[in-house]
Amino acid sequence: MDSHIRVRAGAIIIENQSILLVEFNNENGLHYNLPGGGVEPNETVIEAVRRESKEEASIDVEVGPLAFVYEYAPHLNSNKYGSTHSLGLMFECQIKDGFTPSLPNNPDPNQTDVKWIPLSKLQHIDLYPNIRDQIVNYAEIKKNIDLIEEHTLEEYIK
Repeated sequence: MDSHIRVRAGAIIIENQSILLVEFNNENGLHYNLPGGGVEPNETVIEAVRRESKEEASIDVEVGPLAFVYEYAPHLNSNKYGSTHSLGLMFECQIKDGFTPSLPNNPDPNQTDVKWIPLSKLQHIDLYPNIRDQIVNYAEIKKNIDLIEEHTLEEYIK
C-alpha cells in the first residue's frame, strides 16, 4: 500500500552568498527548484539527497544538517502542484571537491540548466516552492533541525 504522503529530499547548497538551483522551463514558464526529489523504496532521505544532487546537478555532495521541512498539502493549495501530498526535507549540503555543477547528460525533459543564483537576486526569480525568504533567513541564521536515524541509535542491552 502506498503512503498518502510522498517524502521528498532536497539540497540547500550555498557558496559565496549564492544558492545552487535547477532551472526548468515548462507550461509554468521559466522557474527554479532546489536539487531534490522523491525518496525511493529502500533508500534513506540522505541517500536520496545524494542521488538527486547527482541526477540533477552532476555533483557529489556531503549531506549536512536538516535545514527545514516543507509540506505541500494539495487540499489547502487548490492542487497548484498536483494532487500528491508531500513532505520535503531540505538539507544543508556541501559540494565535494572535484565536482562542478552542470546540466546532467540525461536531464529531465524540462530541465534547462543548473545555476548559481545570488541570494540577493532570489526575489527576482520564480522558485517552486516559494521558499525564498526561508532560504535567505537560513543562510543568515543557520538554525538546524536534528534528524534522528534509528540505525544510528544505541541498542538496548537485555
